[in-house]
Amino acid sequence: MDQLIYYKAKVIETDQVYRMKNVVIGLLGTVLDYRSQGNKRWQSWRPSVGICMQEDFLVDRFELIHQVSEGRLARQVLEDIQTVSPQTEVTLTAVDFKNPWDFEQVYSLLLDFCLGYDFAPDKENYLLHITTGTHVAQICWFLLCEAHYLPAKILQSSPGKKRDGAGGHYQIIDLDLSRYDAISSRFRTQHLEGTEFLKSGIATRNPAFNQMIQQIEKVAIRSTAPMLINGPTGAGKSQLAKRIFELKQKRGTVKGEFVAVNCATIRGDGAMSALFGHTRGAFTGAQNARKGLLARADKGLLFLDEIGELGLDEQAMLLHAVEEKCFYPVGADAPVSSDFQLIAGTNRDLYKAVDDGMFREDLLARINLWRYQLPGLKDRREDIEPNLDYELRQSEIQRGHKVSFNKSARERYTAFALSPDAQWRSNFRDLNASVQRMVTLADGGRINEANVQDEINRLVEQWHPEHAGSRLTSLNLADFLSEDVLATLDRFDQVQLADVIRVCRESRSASEAGRRLFDRSRMRKKTSNDAHRLRQYLTRFGLSFDDLS
Repeated sequence: MDQLIYYKAKVIETDQVYRMKNVVIGLLGTVLDYRSQGNKRWQSWRPSVGICMQEDFLVDRFELIHQVSEGRLARQVLEDIQTVSPQTEVTLTAVDFKNPWDFEQVYSLLLDFCLGYDFAPDKENYLLHITTGTHVAQICWFLLCEAHYLPAKILQSSPGKKRDGAGGHYQIIDLDLSRYDAISSRFRTQHLEGTEFLKSGIATRNPAFNQMIQQIEKVAIRSTAPMLINGPTGAGKSQLAKRIFELKQKRGTVKGEFVAVNCATIRGDGAMSALFGHTRGAFTGAQNARKGLLARADKGLLFLDEIGELGLDEQAMLLHAVEEKCFYPVGADAPVSSDFQLIAGTNRDLYKAVDDGMFREDLLARINLWRYQLPGLKDRREDIEPNLDYELRQSEIQRGHKVSFNKSARERYTAFALSPDAQWRSNFRDLNASVQRMVTLADGGRINEANVQDEINRLVEQWHPEHAGSRLTSLNLADFLSEDVLATLDRFDQVQLADVIRVCRESRSASEAGRRLFDRSRMRKKTSNDAHRLRQYLTRFGLSFDDLS
């Protein structure tokens, strides 16, 4: 005992005068701090006493919290701490855990302690001793510390070997995870994996879209509130909803299935039955009971695409189901429970639909907590090439063999896809269909210039059927030629020149434009300089490729 006091006195003599005070906060251990009684207790490791017996760690104040019924043990521990560390001030605080295994009760009492404590982190170092107390109390301490109700580091102690004495060992843990490079790096990696998963591994280049996906990844993991995805037809609403479900499934936040329905296909009398189910005999023809889609989505995710197509009655029942987690099947007297997360998709302006009396304002308010606008493909032209690669990979998986572009064919297709002539009215559905057609018609696993030109012609006719035959003359030559030169050209020359100018404006270089314009005749020549032939043609009209591009 005398030796213990000597060690502590030695620490005091060598300690710095102007250091910050160390304040330990902990619960009395009714088992570990009790141990033996009498003089035998000095031979046992007792956490609250042992933490004050460390040679290299001076405790200036110990805030010891104890059950009201353990007052006698608390006073014994106080006396023993003062024996081994006379300079340590011990403050006893009595609490009444009627049920020390009740999370709500324990957390509430410990929170009250934190809120009532006058912390001074600029003057004192706070250390939360979590070795003692029930597991419930330890978890509550951790949560309070992580939420910064308690500006402390974690203090963990453990018994040492017999030769180490009754003091044991201790370790200080800082919960500021930003200071741990390995943890921070792993968190960033997991975050990137989540966003790449939602994008199907497509290396998108649109900053706004990438930023939106990053936020959706956070919401998908952390929230079960409804989500609303706006976007034109074919923008990828259904695919994104499925990927959100799969991400939540990977992280273990959903246990049920993914149920998707296009509300435009269930309009009318069958909508109620399809969504909410019905009982046997609920209406003529209902010979058997039917389980609705909402019931199927229990513990899972329900995706209602084109939610704006639902009738007002279905909207009212859906609102009740989202808020109360229960609903009445058609003809039923008792409700059915279903705890699902809702993702709604629409290409409509639901605010306008509310003004027109076609959509319930209270339902819109309920599903509009997280609203995201998916841009169409024509508004993400920088993402066309990555998505083109994605479609080719998907085709390879489906067909079991690889099909790719030759260099000039890819340049030709990409130039058209990025040009104003490419409308992409059905967005990614158009791109998917376009790739599928070229892959199917490609010989030897290579998409060539002829395949691309045929596909471009098909897309132009699809998007501009009224101008398909006259699109070559729609370009205004007066923007490029003087009135004198234009007056000398026959209609034949005007049509030809208009097409040449259009190809030049769609191409990245004179060589690319030449390959596209002379793609047939160049095959019959031993040597070809397509760029030179193009320049010679343009010179006849006083033009150059640089002027046009």
